[in-house]
Amino acid sequence: MHLIQGVLTTALILPRLSETKRKQCIQRWSAKALSILRIRVVPLGQVPNALTNKTLFIANHISWIDIWAIKQVHPVNFVAKSEVRDWPVIGWLAEKTDTLFIERARRHDTGRTASGMEQGLRELKCLCLFPEGTTTNGTELKPFKTGLLQAAINAEAMLQPVAIRYPNPDGTPNTAIAYDGDITMPQSLRTVLKQREVVVELHFAPPIPAQGQERRHMSHQARHAIASLLHLPKHKAPETHDDPPDASP
Repeated sequence: MHLIQGVLTTALILPRLSETKRKQCIQRWSAKALSILRIRVVPLGQVPNALTNKTLFIANHISWIDIWAIKQVHPVNFVAKSEVRDWPVIGWLAEKTDTLFIERARRHDTGRTASGMEQGLRELKCLCLFPEGTTTNGTELKPFKTGLLQAAINAEAMLQPVAIRYPNPDGTPNTAIAYDGDITMPQSLRTVLKQREVVVELHFAPPIPAQGQERRHMSHQARHAIASLLHLPKHKAPETHDDPPDASP
């Protein structure tokens, strides 16, 4: 029912709203979706406020829950793999809520997506991507793909590292919640519903000014900040340029 409400709202109401009201509506829908699934979001650190704009959020990626959790805290447009656009209902919702899609199989598509991101940032929008390009179970941090970070540098925007963590009641990582490997969406959803409550912590590190930065150095700064907040090894991992990141719904 909530999904149907989202479709109707997106089709009939969002086009008539101002940008501010539109963002608020999407935030409320995301918060309600998480509440229905008994998922509690805990924002920590330098949490963005209503005045935060022209910022590229980058985060580690564990589950489809990540997207709704971040949208609940702050309105952002995500960068997603093009396959998401073809998914029933979810793909349509993503497209109508200003998701930027990237063709993973086409290396030159990074430039097109970066240009769209740069334009969005210059228009004072907030964007979000997962630079690992895949999900993990939360116990490791994969190398960051740096190509799309150039958009933040060109737009002289801020880079906001976000460390995402799903803790068990005893503080250990809730690896069962991860949407990785061969798990399907129905299987993942059943895992979520079996848990009494799912807690997702969003640790917001201090923003990094992108102006005048070198892409790989800025990526290393952001990765180091996320690794520190997750208490993961901080050694410098190899980074790649051409492979695009993706977001799972």
